[in-house]
Amino acid sequence: MSDAAGPSARTAGPLIAIAFMVAATVFIAATTLLAKALGTAALGAPLHPFQITFGRFLFAAIAVFATVAALRPTIGTAQWRWHLGRVICGWGGVTLMFAAVATIPLAEATAISFLNPIVAMVLAVILMGESAGPVRWSAAAIAVAGAILLLRPGMGVVAPGALLALGAALALGAEVLFIKRLTRTEGPLAILAFSNGIGLVLATLTALPVWQPPTHPQWAAMVALGVLMACAQGCFVNSLRRAETSLVTPFSYLTLVFAGLYDLVIFGVLPDAVGWAGAALIVLGAGLLAWREGRARPALPLTPSGGSRS
Repeated sequence: MSDAAGPSARTAGPLIAIAFMVAATVFIAATTLLAKALGTAALGAPLHPFQITFGRFLFAAIAVFATVAALRPTIGTAQWRWHLGRVICGWGGVTLMFAAVATIPLAEATAISFLNPIVAMVLAVILMGESAGPVRWSAAAIAVAGAILLLRPGMGVVAPGALLALGAALALGAEVLFIKRLTRTEGPLAILAFSNGIGLVLATLTALPVWQPPTHPQWAAMVALGVLMACAQGCFVNSLRRAETSLVTPFSYLTLVFAGLYDLVIFGVLPDAVGWAGAALIVLGAGLLAWREGRARPALPLTPSGGSRS
């Protein structure tokens, strides 16, 4: 009987992990859609990216703290400097991303954000002395070529939104290094609780100078943004706890598909051929890096190829 149950259990685990990752991509793409609606005139006067980020942290913190209160996990002594560094990078990354999606197609902004594992690799080489072989550098070169395509040099003025998305990728890539450090001593819920709590303080301070009264639809969108972000983080954690990164990472790139689909259906926006080509190169480079990392060592919690998405 145990022999019959074994293969079924081994099959169910990876399938559940993949299902969690696919759900995370649906949630992540939906958060960028909501950020675009809040940053344009879709739901009222456009809100400042600082205010949108405040909504993301406020309602995500409520969702995370409610989960912590229900599950009562053991939370040890916080590594404050690492949490603070992670929060600053995460806050900067999501704010720049929210600003970017208001001006360029969701699929292009999402694709540029997939540069963050490349950024994390380069920073790890420079700051932590890690080695990078030909496969990793090749992956970085391919992804950077895609980013250059999306920036469209020589085709007129470089799109400001693409530069904002590139800044988001840089910040989120740096965040990965802080998350890797935190996973040595902190559990997943502890990391989420501290990051959302500290992030809420930072987001509140930066939102106050640019605050404008949101409309009722905008409040609803910010609630959904925060809750969906918390759900996405939970799905990432559960996916990576059940399977190796090399298995589930390719499914994280479905975020690009869902973002493009949402943008097309809701806003009637579709990237051009250059946009798709650039996105394909970035996904190829990031996917190659994820494959190499998966063969090199086991996965670390909370560090999917797309980053934690803060």
